[in-house]
Amino acid sequence: MVIINPGNPCGNVYTYRHLKEIAETAKRLGIVVIADEVYGHLAFGADPFVAMGVFGSVAPVITLGSLSKRWLVPGWRLGWLVTSDPHGKSPKFMERLKKYCDINGGPATFIQAAVPAIVGETQQAFFTKTNNLLKQTSEICYWKIKEMDCISCPSKPQGSMAFMVKLNVSLLKDISDDIDFCFKLAKEESVILLPGAAVGLKNWLRITFAVEPSSLDEALQRVNSFCQRHSCN
Repeated sequence: MVIINPGNPCGNVYTYRHLKEIAETAKRLGIVVIADEVYGHLAFGADPFVAMGVFGSVAPVITLGSLSKRWLVPGWRLGWLVTSDPHGKSPKFMERLKKYCDINGGPATFIQAAVPAIVGETQQAFFTKTNNLLKQTSEICYWKIKEMDCISCPSKPQGSMAFMVKLNVSLLKDISDDIDFCFKLAKEESVILLPGAAVGLKNWLRITFAVEPSSLDEALQRVNSFCQRHSCN
């Protein structure tokens, strides 16, 4: 079973109770939980981030972590796997995982050399500032989207750096779907959004808010202008 928490592309953050129920379900089914936590600790809503590994005694957990998101070094592509299986419930799976890691190519050596200092010496103030900024920009997104008739936000982002919004193409003229919307938006306003079709959600849009507030505000104003220009009204 694979879970992504905090969620990408929806910006959701699972509660302790929900994660515990996932672990109990995995135990009942006799399977391993793979927890993608590359956005770990980037949570700024009502629910705090809870690492899935705390439920390793219930069901075996493999956690995926990454340097690029929480430490804000995109492109470095350095990650890790952490296993939590204190009772040894899945020895064969863990052994195969180890063999895979032994043959898998690693990141550049200079990046590996920088990891101890990056992980060990980064101050808490850095993480607090990052979360505060993401909370601010997510709020800008949420309220700006509410001003647009053809786009709606069913769930306010609680974590990560992006969220999904629903596109109502029936309110737009000469826009056939989310892909058409994104192509024309990029051409007319130089704003790039990811069409939901790319992640299996037709007529949805993925918006990232990992942007400076002033730039994000301008981009959303451009999206609003685009929507008004193509409105059926």
